[in-house]
Amino acid sequence: MALEFDTSFDPAYGRAVAVAPGVLRVTSRNPSPFTFHGTNSYLVGRDTLAVIDPGPDDDAHLETLLAAIAGRPVSHIFVSHTHRDHSPLAARLKELTGAPTLAEGSHRPARALRIGEVNPLDASADLDFVPDVVLADNALTEGDGWAIRTVLTPGHTANHAVFALEGTGTLFSADHVMAWSTSIVAPPDGAMADYMSSLDKLLARDDRLLLPGHGGAVAAPQSFMRGLKTHRKMRERAILERIRAGDRTITEMVAAIYRDTDPRLHGAAGLSVLAHLEDLVARGLVVTDGDPAIDGVFAPAA
Repeated sequence: MALEFDTSFDPAYGRAVAVAPGVLRVTSRNPSPFTFHGTNSYLVGRDTLAVIDPGPDDDAHLETLLAAIAGRPVSHIFVSHTHRDHSPLAARLKELTGAPTLAEGSHRPARALRIGEVNPLDASADLDFVPDVVLADNALTEGDGWAIRTVLTPGHTANHAVFALEGTGTLFSADHVMAWSTSIVAPPDGAMADYMSSLDKLLARDDRLLLPGHGGAVAAPQSFMRGLKTHRKMRERAILERIRAGDRTITEMVAAIYRDTDPRLHGAAGLSVLAHLEDLVARGLVVTDGDPAIDGVFAPAA
């Protein structure tokens, strides 16, 4: 299935937008090649609210959120994962509303750092966030006229979770599934095998509308996620083809596979290739000396 991205999105900075019954979206003005137009925060409910992904620690975004909350009580603050564009504002919002924070857990890498390895993603991680309530897979949190089910989806980060609004077919997909772009899966924060398993987990559900952490809604989740899965498999095949053609380093592979990609994203692309290579080495399709590394040398398995 061909994967078609939808980049037709109006962030409507400074105001809340109704995106589903009882759901408002507020988009932070933090655009970048990684965040698209900015991070989406969601308000769920009518009288007493839940907030999903408060966003970056930004005064203007906090003011817009508080204007949308409009004095109503906030009973829960859900956090999908601990990148700095999603979780840092939770602390200030908790202080102002008294609502507890809920998440899978604190930030951690998908695997232990190897000897001499430096995590290039530390700067993007919110290492201060500790949830008041730790959410298990399939946990149901009930509020005032709404219930939210947690679905753990490691891959983009080890602690990534998505949230299903029970009885509506709506799922807040954070950075796992987005209409405008593929998710970044970058070791050691993320893991490709985990991401693909989590994608299969969502494909087994029957959600009808995905509201992501960046950009607009995914209106046909099943076909789009099948396209995402096909895209990842095609990227895996492209990496194998480059190795069989003689490429030995990730730099060589990125130059060939991502030649039409914004050069500002080539660093992230290299980490994505590393994520695929970690999986390919684990499956015995590619070999390397020692553990797979960003500066490693790779070859086809005999």
